[in-house]
This record gives sequence, C-alpha cells and structure tokens, in this order.
Amino acid sequence: MIVLMDDEAAELRRIIDEGLLYPVFQPIVDFRVRAILGYEALIRGPQDSPLQFPDALFGTAKACNLALELEHACREASLRAFAAQRLPGRLFLNVTPGCLLDPLMMNGHTRALLAELGIAPNRIVIELTENQQITDLPGIQEALQNYRGRGFQIAIDDLGEGFANLRMWSEVRPEFVKIDKHFVHGIADDRIKYHFVRAMQDLAEICNASLVAEGIERREDFCCIRDMGIACGQGYFIARPEPVPLRQLPPAALSALANQQLSLTPSGLVLGKMPTARTLLREIEPVPIDACNSLVIARFEADPKLDVLPVVDGRQPIGLINRHSMIDRFARPFQKELFGRKSCELFMEHAPLVVDQHATIQQLAMMLSLAPKHYLFDGFIVTDEGGYLGVGSSHDLMATITEMQISAARYANPLTQLPGNVPINEHIDRMLASDGEFVAAYVDIDNFKPYNDTYGYRRGDDVIQLLGRLTGEAADARCDFVGHIGGDDFFVIFQSADWEMRCWQLVRSFAEAMDGMLSAEERARGGYMAENRRGEFVFQQLPTLSIGVVKIAPGECESHREVAAAASAAKKQAKKRAKNPAADSLAGSVFVERRRPGGADAPRSMLRVLN
Repeated sequence: MIVLMDDEAAELRRIIDEGLLYPVFQPIVDFRVRAILGYEALIRGPQDSPLQFPDALFGTAKACNLALELEHACREASLRAFAAQRLPGRLFLNVTPGCLLDPLMMNGHTRALLAELGIAPNRIVIELTENQQITDLPGIQEALQNYRGRGFQIAIDDLGEGFANLRMWSEVRPEFVKIDKHFVHGIADDRIKYHFVRAMQDLAEICNASLVAEGIERREDFCCIRDMGIACGQGYFIARPEPVPLRQLPPAALSALANQQLSLTPSGLVLGKMPTARTLLREIEPVPIDACNSLVIARFEADPKLDVLPVVDGRQPIGLINRHSMIDRFARPFQKELFGRKSCELFMEHAPLVVDQHATIQQLAMMLSLAPKHYLFDGFIVTDEGGYLGVGSSHDLMATITEMQISAARYANPLTQLPGNVPINEHIDRMLASDGEFVAAYVDIDNFKPYNDTYGYRRGDDVIQLLGRLTGEAADARCDFVGHIGGDDFFVIFQSADWEMRCWQLVRSFAEAMDGMLSAEERARGGYMAENRRGEFVFQQLPTLSIGVVKIAPGECESHREVAAAASAAKKQAKKRAKNPAADSLAGSVFVERRRPGGADAPRSMLRVLN
C-alpha cells in the first residue's frame, strides 16, 4: 500500500513538474440574453493515466499533501489555455477556501500572470467550492474583499449540497450562486425541486446575485429553468467540457430557446410587440482582431459620433473598444509610438455584454443593472446565433424603457394598476400572431352591485382590488397575462398548462377572502338584507365569482374581438348557473367552452360549480 502511494505521489509530481495537466472548458449560457456568458475551467490529467480524471487526481493530491500545489498548477494551466484560445466572456476558476488563504495565492503571482496573459481581472470569477470545512470565515471574507477590490467576481458552488455555502452566501454576497445539480435534474417533473429552486431564486433577487443551474442534461429541464427566470445554466444538454469548447450555442440549445413561451413584462403591461435588442440595433462596421491601434484611433477621429468599436474574429464578436478610454490612453506621451502598430486587442474590453437579437428589453435592463458600471457606457453587442450584427447603447435602452412605462401607465386601470382594455386587446393579438395555443378567461363578480350600493363604493373598491390581487396570485407571472377590463370584470390570458386548476384556485380564494370581510351575522346568514332595484328590502347573496373560459387553438380566431366575444359568451353561461335558484350557497362557478367552431364531433361544453 505504501509502495502504491509512493508511485501515485511520484506520478502526480511528474504531472505537475512537466506541465501535463490540461484544462477543459464547459460553456455557461446566459438565458437572459441567449448567449454564452463564459466558461468553467475543469482539469484533467494525462490521457490513459491512472490520474486522468479529477476524483483520482485530487484524491491523490490530498493523500500526498500536494492539494495546494496541484490547485495552483491547475489555475495557471487554465488561465494560459483560456488566453491562448482567446475565449470570450468570463472564466470561472474553482478555488477551495484553503487555497484562497494560501500565501501563493496572495503574493501577487496571479496578478502578474493575468497581466502577462492580457486577461482583465473583471473577466475572472472565483468559484468557491465546498469540498473542505471552512475554519476561517473572517479570513476568507477579507481575502475575497481584496480580490473584489481588484475587479474579480465571486461565485459559490453547489448551493443546496450543504449548509456551509448558505452561510457563505449570506456572509460573502457573491455575484453568482450555482445550484447543485440534484435540484436541477428532473426539475421539470418534480414540483418539490421546482419550489426549492424558486426559493433560491427569491433569495438571489434579494441579494442581487445571478443563479447558475448546473447539471442540465435534458431539454425539459433546460426549458423549465429558462422559463422560471433563472439567469444562467450549464450542463451536457448545452455542451460537454472540451479542450476547445464551443464559442456559439449548439443547435439543440438554440432550438429550445426559440420555443420559449410568449414573454411578459414583470408588471404584465405589454403594449404591442415586445421590443428586443434588435430594436436598438446600430450597424457599425467592426474591426478585426488583428487591426492595429492606429487604425482604431483613425476610425474614432473620422467619426466624432462613434462611441464604441466592436472587435470581431471572423463573425464572432470578442471585444469592445470605448472611444474615451482609447483616446485618453493615446493622449499620454509616447503611447502612439509604443502601441500604434500593436493589435487593438491590447486595449479592448475582453468581456463585453453580448446579447442575442431576440433578448427582450427587460432582460437587457436587468443585465445592465447587475453588471459593472462601465457596461453602462460601453453598451452591448447584438448577435444572431453568435454572429455579429451591430451594437446597442444604454441610452437608447433607457429611452425605450421610459417610453414603455409611460405608455403602459396611460393604459393601466387606475384602481388596480393592471393593464386595461387597450393592452389586453394588444396582448391577445400578439398571442394570435405567435400561432400558439392559449386560454382566455373572463372573470366577473356576481351580486356585486347590491353589495356596492349597500356598503358604499369604498368597500366595493376594496373587493375589486382584492380580486385584482387574487387574480395575479392565481396566474403564473412568467407566462400568464392579467388585465382589468373595468368595474368588477377581469381578463386572464393563460399560457400555463394548469390553467383550470388556477381558475378554481381563484374561485376558492375569493370566497375565503369575502368570508373574512363579513360580520358574524352575515356569515351565519350567508348574505345580508338590502334594497333591490325596485326598492324592496330583500335578502341578497354574497358576492361570488363566475369565470367563463375558452381555449383558443392556432388559427381559430383572427382578432381580439373574436376572442373577447367567445370569452364573454362563456362568462354568461357561468353566470346563468350562478343565478340558478336551485343552487344555494354557491362559492362560484367556472364554465369551460371546449367546443371548436365547425367541429361536428367536438366535445360539449363543461360547467362545474363549487359548493
């Protein structure tokens, strides 16, 4: 056994000394902008060696007390390979807490290596791994603060695998948090995993951190993670780790991204066609990677309105040069003589914000709000399946968002602040144009007028606002659209598959909320005494909900008018049943129109009543 250990130690020493470690890189996709954010560096030993794979490599290093030395060698090999291939975006480097505090990490060697390789610190993400007990959290915080001050970003690996990284999250406040693959694999079919990740997402929003879902191996999980609004993902479905990794998203990932459900704004205020990055596109002729700095300066001097110049390698964008930064540097003595003939790569931003042309305005705004400040000045590069199209400016982005907000506020219902008739109609037309299947639900309060007349408009407004809130809670904010037609009428466009359950949830929630607003006497009677329209003092039933629902298949309707008419007819059928004298103490009704126009063998409509 001792002989075997000595052999492994000698082999490991040979691998480190002879530089036989080779890194592989796995792409990390940014769902928000449909582009590769960067790469995680992983390490391998020599092929066909007993130490080829990470478990054996690092297990032997730990047993032989060479763990820190191996980790430093891995870091240097990864940085050199990343620079040699001129890979775009960020580099995620795995670092153990013990290595973070090692003198070799703190003695300036890493800083000198980055300068030698021409890699800016803001492109490096230190990914803390939880494979050893953390004994000096204050020391780690101090070290991380030092790295942050130099431009590095921080990530925590495998959230959910242990409790220590939850504490690390609260103490360190990383820019990225990686979700353990256990919670990602099968999430599309597992509601428990789904809700765990939703809880992580809520924490991430509070902490201004971007989540990265690891271990995505299935298309279904990829789509689920994306539709949940998780920022980033990585896994075999996107790409396996390779020595020469993909620089563009593979067809399978692009196809899954293209099938995304119709997006909604966080507030639901969608007016007309949702603006995308292509809306902000400015076509600027890029410069090739081998262009000299003198050529770049000449381009800026020839066009005073040119604020940035994109740098490409073929069709692939790899950098962005800021006008003011470039001219300021060359204004210093001897800079033109020293650097004029050298490649423009020397002064470009190596990790610009690169977005797909289909990225929405909201996604862009979120990205810029979380990005370093200089991104606001540089703007972003717009691509089509990884190929350069042009650039967009933050100024134009802010102007577009302001215009959207003003327009949305103009059409919002003043009582609930939900979209009114105009945005409802425009969203329906947008759904029809997308040729996707959806469900239209017309929500109305029964027995509302006598309640409003008896208790006053203030209490009536409380009921309407209550229904607006409950309708928003019953809908899925990621894909369902909630609008307020006016008065006590609401309209929901469902894309969620469990729309029927959500309708019944709304009926029950409204009945329970109304019950809580009643006095003990009203609750015991199930109603109240009030005048009717003829001035007679009679018993009045409590307000309940009627929901008329119609399923709209692709090509079934041509405009929002047809959808509104069909939903209105379904709502009338629901209200007829609610007014049936034989149906006492009803909490509400849902009528689902399942017939298809012109379908002789179509199933009949369905009416259900909640008692």
